[in-house]
Amino acid sequence: MSGIYNSEVWTEKYRPHVFGDMVGQEEILKRVKAMVSSNNIPHLLFAGPAGVGKSTLALIVVKTLFGASWRENYLELNASDERGIDVVRQKVKDFARTKALGDVPFKVIFLDEADALTREAQQALRRTMENYTSTCRFIMSCNYSSKILDPIQSRAVVFRFQMLDKKDVKRRIDLIAEREGLMINDAAFSALYESSEGDCRRVINLLQATASISPNITVDLVNTIVSKAKPSDIKVVLDYALSGDFLNAKEKLLDIMLKESISGQDVIKAIQREIWNLAIDDELKVSLTEKIGEIEFRLVEGADEFIQLEALLAGFIRAGKGCVGGVKGGK
Repeated sequence: MSGIYNSEVWTEKYRPHVFGDMVGQEEILKRVKAMVSSNNIPHLLFAGPAGVGKSTLALIVVKTLFGASWRENYLELNASDERGIDVVRQKVKDFARTKALGDVPFKVIFLDEADALTREAQQALRRTMENYTSTCRFIMSCNYSSKILDPIQSRAVVFRFQMLDKKDVKRRIDLIAEREGLMINDAAFSALYESSEGDCRRVINLLQATASISPNITVDLVNTIVSKAKPSDIKVVLDYALSGDFLNAKEKLLDIMLKESISGQDVIKAIQREIWNLAIDDELKVSLTEKIGEIEFRLVEGADEFIQLEALLAGFIRAGKGCVGGVKGGK
């Protein structure tokens, strides 16, 4: 029976278990693999965006080091859930002070989303790293290394993960499609990849959700799963605004948001992507991008979505009126 009827989550089912199964991050893999092959690793800090292999690489390191006994020598904590100083003092210390089982002389603690730790917790973590180096190694992952205290960064080898290339994600998707009996064309994969913004985990989740409807993955099927504004619809809104037609621009924008259940922040991202395809001067594109950034900040701060997006349309209309001769192609 095809895997589409299996209740197992594909991100776990197809998570790589050895170095050779990972895609992308070639230089990082090469260096980490060399460290592991010596049966010894320093403290490690993996920094980079979501879904690019940080947690997966941490697990591969542990499984390679400890083999069948990896669970007894491994502690995983998510700093987003357990971010206080007490967690560092209790759970981490209790685990770090006991000896490892097997030939490797240390245990491994994986601290996910370490940039969510409070400053006080990071200070406690720094002291723990110093005191238990002989029996414990830390692997920390974060989105932004700048949020990690310098004393911790100086005690670890920092690896900066990059967004996965489209070709690398496609290799993984092609493997899943083959094993699950799916048919997916290049256009459908492109739609999945663009919706994920380079997050391989999200691509796989979207693929599984789409496959639950049909094993024949098409662009239209992907669009039914992905809550995303179509570029053609966004272009209509912007064309109305730049031509000075505020009412039609507003009506079309509301239609997109309400019918497609798209949030204001997603609309902002779609506008930002589409603005560079408009036939207007580059200087105007820069000015409008600045306006988009201002509105996006207000939305993050909790301002009303519809009011702020209407304000953005008003900014586009003013820009359109002020760019006589600035619209390319005579538009």
